[in-house]
Amino acid sequence: MMRGRVYHPILRPRRGEFTALAHLSADEADRVTPIVELEADGVVLPLVRELRPRVRALAVDFGEVPEAGPDPEPLAERLATLGLGMVPVLRAHESGPRLAAHGRAARLQRHRAVLRIRPHADAGNPAEADAVTERVLRASALEPGEIDLLIDLAETACLAHAAEVEDRARRVLRWARGTPWHSVSVASGAMPPNLDDLPTDRPIPVGRLDARMWERLGEPGVGYADYGVTSPVRRRGVQYHRQLPTLRYTTEREWWIYRWARRGGRSDDRCHDLCRTLVTSPQWPAAGARFSWGDAEIAKRARTARGAGSSASWIAWSTSHHISHVLRTWPGEG
Repeated sequence: MMRGRVYHPILRPRRGEFTALAHLSADEADRVTPIVELEADGVVLPLVRELRPRVRALAVDFGEVPEAGPDPEPLAERLATLGLGMVPVLRAHESGPRLAAHGRAARLQRHRAVLRIRPHADAGNPAEADAVTERVLRASALEPGEIDLLIDLAETACLAHAAEVEDRARRVLRWARGTPWHSVSVASGAMPPNLDDLPTDRPIPVGRLDARMWERLGEPGVGYADYGVTSPVRRRGVQYHRQLPTLRYTTEREWWIYRWARRGGRSDDRCHDLCRTLVTSPQWPAAGARFSWGDAEIAKRARTARGAGSSASWIAWSTSHHISHVLRTWPGEG
């Protein structure tokens, strides 16, 4: 059971992910605060204007944006005009002026901030973590009670690595108990960064080692976060090959990867066959198309070969199902 109030999926600022956010139910929207990792150009407003995510606020991470790039405070003001709050994400490597801007953005809308710490990169021991915390709080002029601490363990790559990540999580949680944070959540991700080498035309299970690790922690009061249906490892460079219809379908212990090449060259036919296979599989939920907006879209494509969508569509359907599955599996406290 998820003991934190809010689920934090860590998402990229892309059409697929934002389409899923635009189709959350009202109940889901109240229980999700996505952490959006801005790219170097810091562009997110066009997606917000066009797709209108239904969440109350976006937690925005400027960690990859150059210091001379977009400023947190003006972005918070622009998002407010669109009816959306902004929760700034504080990072250990950011400069004093950037952290101060995050603090002003948080106070602008009376929202809290998120402190995202990667223990393997930001603080290898409690003394270093204390120093990071002191610097961030001083520069942002925020108090611990105004901050949701996110312990980001990044990639959980295999079963052997999962044990190491779990041990690291326990050590960091012991440290975190010494500070009165508003909340504490643990995040990691286990989706492979590249699915191209997986077999096609049959569902392939990939273990949700991140979710299993969080469950084994069994820490009361610790919230849940993950990387949705994507990997914490970013693939660099442009992919020039045409992507096969692909769904990343979340179940309790696995993602089932459906990559479809059969039925000739038409993407519509391939997607139709993929979706028909999924809706007749053991992975298809009892609620069927009512499980999420993404499941309704999959069921629609199972009925007709028209409208295969695109890679953004497949990520949107997969993300929609994933968020609904997480919220049903780990219901937050009221």
